[in-house]
Amino acid sequence: MLKKSFENVRKNCPLIHNITNYVTVNDCANVLIACGASPIMSDDQDEVAEITTICGGLNINIGTLNCRTIGAMLIAGKQANELHHPVVLDPVGAGASRLRTDTAMQLLEEVRFAVIRGNISEIKTLASGSGTTKGVDADVADKVTEENLDDVVAFAKAFAKKTGAVIAITGAIDIVADAENAYCIRNGHPMMSSVSGTGCQLSAMTAAFVTANPDHPLEAAAAAVSVMGYAGEVAYSRLGEMDGNSTYRNYIIDAIYHMTPEMLEKGANYEVR
Repeated sequence: MLKKSFENVRKNCPLIHNITNYVTVNDCANVLIACGASPIMSDDQDEVAEITTICGGLNINIGTLNCRTIGAMLIAGKQANELHHPVVLDPVGAGASRLRTDTAMQLLEEVRFAVIRGNISEIKTLASGSGTTKGVDADVADKVTEENLDDVVAFAKAFAKKTGAVIAITGAIDIVADAENAYCIRNGHPMMSSVSGTGCQLSAMTAAFVTANPDHPLEAAAAAVSVMGYAGEVAYSRLGEMDGNSTYRNYIIDAIYHMTPEMLEKGANYEVR
């Protein structure tokens, strides 16, 4: 099913509206192009409803919040819901400030999401309404390990049932869950944490995958997470002695550009629980 999900992205070329943060906006656009989709970046309240209407899916990322973009997120999210377009939420840094946490909670209350993707601390903040993160990174106490994997899977399934969304928790072990099933994905490389915005890129790509596979959001989100993780492995294998995190970022996008559904099928490392 992961292979088919990727094939549908390449075949359908979904147009994705992104209200995302200005730290990674260019990388998000390029990763959408690399996976076979097309990006539009628009965050002005006077046009977001119109832009959402012409797109197939919406990616909302709260990484660089301000009062103007919060209103735009709500307008676009509600318009997407009316049109039955899938919406992805990336609650970057939820728990780090009251503004971020309150905005994420307001979005959850007023917009219906197909997928919510974040690190474990961000997702726990959404589930509880409060929390702590290390800036935009997961708190060390929240790290997903083999020892606590069963508990995190159960948490993800419960939050998926509560929200009606697929929950994607990314980290050393990625968990993508609906109320019944969870993909535990072990692709990726530790160096990915040295690149600013791999999570933002993944959320944009997840929007493309769920838009191209509207009847299978769980498998589509799992495919997107697997693509990003496998690309991180492929990119790392290309690094030379003088290459660093900037080259690595570019190699990740290149790996997605050259990846085929058949390569994903062979390279994806996951189990379903």
